[in-house]
Amino acid sequence: MTTTFSALGVPTPLVSVLSAEGKTEAFPIQVDTLPDTLAGRDVLGRGKTGSGKTLAFSIPLVARLGGALAGGKRRPGRPLALVLSPTRELATQITAVIDPLAKAYGLNTTTIFGGVSQNRQVSALKNGVDIVVACPGRLEDLMKQGHVNLDAVEITVLDEADHMADLGFLPVVTRIMDKTPQSGQRLLFSATLDNGVDKLVRRYLHNEVTHSVDEANSPVAAMTHHVFEVDGAAAKRTLVRTLASGTGRRVLFMRTKHHAKKLARELTEAGIPALDLHGNLSQTIRDRNLAAFAAGDAKVLVATDVAARGVHVDDIELVIHVDPPAEHKAYLHRSGRTARAGKEGEVVTIVLPTQRKDTAALLRKAQITVTPQSVTAESPAVVELVGTVAPLVTPVFKQDQPQRSRSRSQSGRPQGERAQVGRGQGGRGQGARGDAGRGQGDRPEGGRAQGGRQENGRAQGGNSERSRTRNDGRSGAQAQTGRRAGSGRPAATGSGQRRGR
Repeated sequence: MTTTFSALGVPTPLVSVLSAEGKTEAFPIQVDTLPDTLAGRDVLGRGKTGSGKTLAFSIPLVARLGGALAGGKRRPGRPLALVLSPTRELATQITAVIDPLAKAYGLNTTTIFGGVSQNRQVSALKNGVDIVVACPGRLEDLMKQGHVNLDAVEITVLDEADHMADLGFLPVVTRIMDKTPQSGQRLLFSATLDNGVDKLVRRYLHNEVTHSVDEANSPVAAMTHHVFEVDGAAAKRTLVRTLASGTGRRVLFMRTKHHAKKLARELTEAGIPALDLHGNLSQTIRDRNLAAFAAGDAKVLVATDVAARGVHVDDIELVIHVDPPAEHKAYLHRSGRTARAGKEGEVVTIVLPTQRKDTAALLRKAQITVTPQSVTAESPAVVELVGTVAPLVTPVFKQDQPQRSRSRSQSGRPQGERAQVGRGQGGRGQGARGDAGRGQGDRPEGGRAQGGRQENGRAQGGNSERSRTRNDGRSGAQAQTGRRAGSGRPAATGSGQRRGR
């Protein structure tokens, strides 16, 4: 039985917006939570990834600000609603869901996260903003600088609270929540209540209503899981290339930034356009690569776990665990990039002989029952999954443009050639802090101690996210050679690299 948004009490202006986007029937978590959230109740929503949680809190947030809580002049630096998100990608995509709804009531929205200049964010706050979607680290920085005050917040949403706990954000989240009025409505959405999330519930939610859709970590029923065993690294490389060669969208997950970058480049050079997504890329390039993937400019995205909860792209037909994850929750969240919104999807885990025992234990914890298969790239099971093979695309090489910097033009160093995909989005870590320069190539993403702000999967310690290097705007050649612009000396590496102040 299906339920329409109108039947759940969603205001007509929002129903019209949803209908224009082709959203006419509510998902189970929306059916369960909307009557309470629209009434102003605190709600704890628990559900698996891809269950429709974003719309479940976006609708009541906008409906109440545009209705029962409407009125008053917009004030600089004093938003009326706050949504906290663990990652920049997720924050951006939450904003994309809220924006059309907000415009129906003349409300405006801004997104706040680190890794980029804060000037645009500060300007938006000064002009007055109704809804702020933010990552905790940068938001706290702006609060300390006096650019934003949360004393007028009527509705606060914590999205993916368990992921924020995994990233070490809870101390920051607690400090932020303490600055919001206790009388405001609080909505918390999380897949699990471990790692301290239950403490957030007890401290900040009052007389809350709990709604759970499926078990907190249950796999999606429409997902088909496969475990492909190969006999060595060479066979694995060939299998990965074959699985990536289909016509549909697919996401390949790796454990480290270096290997994600390398695989994207190798696939591109083999005629399979691929983009990379990991914490070493600047926010501009991450957004550009994700947008290009969503637009279909490349059908393959090679990502680390930084993207496991931040990639919300429709019609991903295949998720490939090229490197099996370290624990079962990561497996489920990676896999959740497919089979979203009730659609079907396939998940493949590639296993080397030395990984069989650990992978079997991981799947048991994830409550996945699947019989491993020994395969090659030509096996019928593989051929069936690949389906129609996409035509190979010959990569286009072009000479880097000469730098304007006099010292670069006089250095005499060749600029080299780089593979280009579409709009120059090949498997390179463009604009990234070069793996060699950072010395982090083989460290699993998020593998550092997590005591601080970590919006790119790295612990930020006690420093603000502005401490992220501001060299993301360097040319790819400068990033890859590890040299300072305007200098013939090698750039500092490791912890000695200059930080933005």
